[in-house]
Amino acid sequence: MDFSERLYLEGKYIWDSCLDHPFLKDMSNGTLDEDKFCFYIKQDYVYLIDYIKLFALGMVKADSLEDMKNFSKCANDIVSIEMDGHIEFAKRFGITKEELEDTKPNSNNLSYTKFMLQVATEGTLAELVAALLPCMWSYSFIGKSLAKKDKALEHELYKEWILTYASEEYNSEVNWCINLMDKVAEGLPERQLKKLEEIFILSSKYEYMFWDACYKKEGWVI
Repeated sequence: MDFSERLYLEGKYIWDSCLDHPFLKDMSNGTLDEDKFCFYIKQDYVYLIDYIKLFALGMVKADSLEDMKNFSKCANDIVSIEMDGHIEFAKRFGITKEELEDTKPNSNNLSYTKFMLQVATEGTLAELVAALLPCMWSYSFIGKSLAKKDKALEHELYKEWILTYASEEYNSEVNWCINLMDKVAEGLPERQLKKLEEIFILSSKYEYMFWDACYKKEGWVI
């Protein structure tokens, strides 16, 4: 069994819980309140600013030019596809780019990104990949799951969001990162694999808490 398959089997229950959360349940029915989606767009925008840094650190820790190139491509695509997409979504709701950039991360958002950045800074390349992979992979899982639901695709804006993460282009990067996880975990002793699994599961749990906080519109906590 590849290590990524082990991670998938251990973490899938969390991603299933995300799909069952009211935020994504309502999105799948095309009934999600637009103010909750706007809150999510703002929080995810500032989240992505820190998430990009993980790929920059990946370039630093990578051993091959090919992996450096792929980390760089992922970072660039987050800026040019995901973040630009968030800006366009926000415009439709009358939210300016300046408002997005001035958004304060809520407590869960801040805790999540600080956790990943600490792992990426202090840990190995394998630990860095284990920390960042759940965001990419769970969005692929969610996007492809929701793309199968007709009601989800009837909403003009939610359809665009869903199809972005169900797209072949997005999933090609997810697959690269999954394969990288297998490569950097190969040959590691069980003690280290267990640590990678713990990092992966914690990031997955943060993903669930991110959806929950956005549904409840939990603001910045000082």
